[in-house]
Amino acid sequence: MRTVLVTGPGGAGRTTVAAATALAAARGGHRTLLLSADAVTGFPGATEPTEVTEGLRFARIDSGEHFRTELLALQDQASAVLDLLGGNRLDGEELTELPGSSQLALLHTLRRAAAGDWAQGGCDVLVVDLPPLREALAVLALPEQLRRYLRRLLPPERQAARALRPMLAQLAGVPMPAQWLYETAARRDAELASVQALIEHRGTTVRLVAEPGPAAEDTLRTARTGLALHGLRVDTLIANRLLPRHSGDPWFADLAAQQEKSLDHWYEEWTPAASLCEVPHLGRDPRGLDDLALLGATSGRTVSGAAGAGAGLFADDRPAVGPDARPEGRAGDPWWIEDLDAPGGRDGVLVWCLPLPGAVKEELQLVRRGDELLLTVGPFHRIVPLPSGLRRCTVSGAALADGVLRVRFAPDPGLWPRTS
Repeated sequence: MRTVLVTGPGGAGRTTVAAATALAAARGGHRTLLLSADAVTGFPGATEPTEVTEGLRFARIDSGEHFRTELLALQDQASAVLDLLGGNRLDGEELTELPGSSQLALLHTLRRAAAGDWAQGGCDVLVVDLPPLREALAVLALPEQLRRYLRRLLPPERQAARALRPMLAQLAGVPMPAQWLYETAARRDAELASVQALIEHRGTTVRLVAEPGPAAEDTLRTARTGLALHGLRVDTLIANRLLPRHSGDPWFADLAAQQEKSLDHWYEEWTPAASLCEVPHLGRDPRGLDDLALLGATSGRTVSGAAGAGAGLFADDRPAVGPDARPEGRAGDPWWIEDLDAPGGRDGVLVWCLPLPGAVKEELQLVRRGDELLLTVGPFHRIVPLPSGLRRCTVSGAALADGVLRVRFAPDPGLWPRTS
C-alpha cells in the first residue's frame, strides 16, 4: 500500500488537494481510501469508509467520538479503583473532548488503516489529509515519542519479575504497578509501533500544499529541515491557486508576479529531488467531483522552467524521494554511517551522516546522552537511539556542510578493544 500524507501551511487548500489526489489515484485504477478530519464538499460524512465513486472511499476522523470511547473504556478498566475511592463515573453525554484529542484520534485512525481494519476489497493507495504543517510534524513524530516514554516509565523487562512484586512492594513500602497496567502499556506500544511503521515505510511520502507567497516560503523553508530531521520524505510540492500569468488587470498582474517569484525560488530549492506541481485557481471554490478532477489533471513545469506536461496530482510510478531522500544502496536508511579509515571502523573514525537541508549552524544543538543522541534544529527536537556500532564509541566532533550534519565517533578502547 502506498501512503500519501498531505499537509501544508494553513489556508492553502490542503483538504481540497488531498481529495483531488485521492480521486486522481482512483481514476488511475487504484483502490483508494481518503481520510480527513474536515468535511469534503460532496463526500459522505460517515466515520467508516463509504464509497464516493468507483475505486474511491472516504472516512471522516471524528476526534470527539474517539475521545469519549477511549475515556469510557479507561473508566471500565479502572472501575475497581474508582469504586474504592468513591468516585462518580462520567457518562458519555457529559464528555467533551480535551485539547490534543484530535492528534490521538488521527493516530488511532492510521492504526486501523495500517492493520487492515478497512481492507474490504483491498486498498492500494491511502491518502491522509493531515493538519497544518507545524501540527502535522508534531503528530507524525508522536508515535516514536510516546513509545520512548512508555519504555522509560514501564520498562518491558520489569514485567518478567511480576512474581517478585509482593516482595518488592514490601521492600519499597509502596504497591507495585498492577499487571493490567503493563498489559495496557504493551498493547499501546504495539498500536503505536504499527503507526510508526506506516509513517516510516518507504512507500509513504509527504505531499506539501502551499499558495505561493512570502509567508509560505518562510514556512516551507523551516519545515523542510523538520521533515528531514524526522526522516519524512517529500515527493511533491503543490503550488496551489495560481493566478493567470498574463492579465490586463494591474492588481491581478502584481499578485501573479509575486506568485511567479515564489515559484522560481521553489524550483531552485525543491527540484529535482521533489516534483513541483502547479494547480491553477478555478476562479471559484472547488465543488463536486468534476472540479476535483480538473485539479487532479494539472501539470507542472520542468526544472528549467519550460512548460511541460506533468503527471497530475498522482502518478503511481513517481519515485518516493525528496530533499531528505534516502540514498540508494544504503538499505533505505535516511541516515548512514561512513568509515573514514580501517574496515569495520575499529582503528579509524566513524561518521554518522544526517541530511538536514536548510539547517543553520547557530540553531543546531547536539547532545550525547547514554545510547541516545539529542538533536535540536531550530524549533524542532528529536531524540534518536544510536546504531549499535556507535554505542561503543565516543563523540569526537561534528560539522554541518552542504545540508548534511556529520557526527564523528571514535571507538572507545574500553568497549571496543583493538585486535592483536
